[in-house]
Order: sequence, then C-alpha cells, then structure tokens
Amino acid sequence: MSDTILFKQDGPIGTMTFNRPAVYNAMNTELILALRDTTNALVKNTTLRVLIVKGAGKAFLAGGDVAQFHARLDDAEADVLPLGDALHDGIENIRTMPFPVIAQIHGAVAGAGFSLALACDFAIAADDAHFTSAYSRIGVSPDGGSTYFLPRIVGMKKALELVMLSDTLSAQAAAAIGLINRVVPAAELDAEVMTLATRLAAGPTQAYAAAKQLVNQSYSTPMRQHLDDEIARFAACTRTADFREGVTAFVEKRKAIFTGK
Repeated sequence: MSDTILFKQDGPIGTMTFNRPAVYNAMNTELILALRDTTNALVKNTTLRVLIVKGAGKAFLAGGDVAQFHARLDDAEADVLPLGDALHDGIENIRTMPFPVIAQIHGAVAGAGFSLALACDFAIAADDAHFTSAYSRIGVSPDGGSTYFLPRIVGMKKALELVMLSDTLSAQAAAAIGLINRVVPAAELDAEVMTLATRLAAGPTQAYAAAKQLVNQSYSTPMRQHLDDEIARFAACTRTADFREGVTAFVEKRKAIFTGK
C-alpha cells in the first residue's frame, strides 16, 4: 500500500488521511492511484459505518501537483486521461459508499481537493480553511466532479462564478452558500468531526445508504420512477433489524439502539 494515503479504523469509524504534507497533499500520480485503490477497498468494507476524510499537515488537499504537470508539459494530455479515470473512480467511490462520508477540512482546499470535498456527504471546516476551484488559474476546466456537484449545491450562475473566477472563499463564505455544513474553531475540529461521526455510526446504516442512493439519483430519475424507487427502498429497510429496533423503541418510548444490520 502507498503511504500517500493512510487508513485506520476504530470500530465502525474509519479515517482516510491524505499524506503528502510537504506539498499540502497535492495529488500526484501515486496519491491518485492510492485514492482509487483505497476507496475500492473501503466500498467493500462491511464493518465500516462512517468514513472521515482529512489531510495531514497544514491543508486538506491543495489540488493537483502542478510541479508534475510542469515537468511533463509536452506529455500532459497523455498523462491526464488515465489519471483522470483513476481520480474519478475514487470520487465516484466516495459519492456512492454505502455509509456517510465526512470531510474534515482545514487549510487549503483547491482544485481536485475542492471537488473531493464536494463529493463527501458532510463537510466540517476549521475557521482557517479557504476554498478555491483554482482550475482556471492554470488554464484548464475542472475535473473531479466539481461541475457536477456545484450547480446542484449553489445553482448554475454561482457555480460558473466559482469555476471561472476561481476566487478564494473563507470557510464562513463557503458555509453561507452551502459548500460545507458548518465552521468550527480550528482547535475544536477533531472533536466536532468525531462527535458527528459517532452519531452517524450509531444510526441506521442501511437506511442511510438507501437515502444516499435516492438523493444521488434525484436529478436524473423521472419523478414517478423516483417515487417507486423510494417505496422500494423503504420496503427493503423494513426487512432490517434496525427497522424492527426503531419501531419497537418508538412504541416503548426509549432511544433506539441501531446496529447497522
């Protein structure tokens, strides 16, 4: 396994850490392939109920490794296509994992890091975080799904503004337009994220997975088909132990204890 991405699991909570702190976790070939391979494995992990995604050092993830592009200017197109496929495999894995994914954000969030943060289900940012699409600064259009996620979060005009101008947003400004869930003092980031992860890990994991699938398809499925899919997944949830526990706990006027099964 590459050491550019670290993974550890504590009970039902996993943590995936980008680990190129000397370059603000910029994505080079090794890190992109590690993201694909690590997330391929995590999708199949049946003991996980929450994943935290974070960066080592002073940043979450400061986009692609521009030094690598510069070193291979004449071969950039040949490099981009296969690496883009690998990056997008990782992004798709994060977006479709059958459990919640939390981005724990601090410092710089740019380029592919910006896209990856948008792909996560939740995003909690330290008050020192700053965000930029950044792609236009080096003369390229975005990758990593930001042009897919941004219009759904902020609308078309704001999405184009963020992509074309690549202005830098503070954590507070990012929260105000819905790019992240909330901002906390940097000293409290670890604790806030773990509180949320612990809460989610104690929830009905299969119901969360079904809800995530439905939200993901909501922009592309005709309404009647979507309604049919909703009731089909609702019905599937009634076969789970968590449904039986949830209904029983409600009737018994106590807090449900979900196991994710």
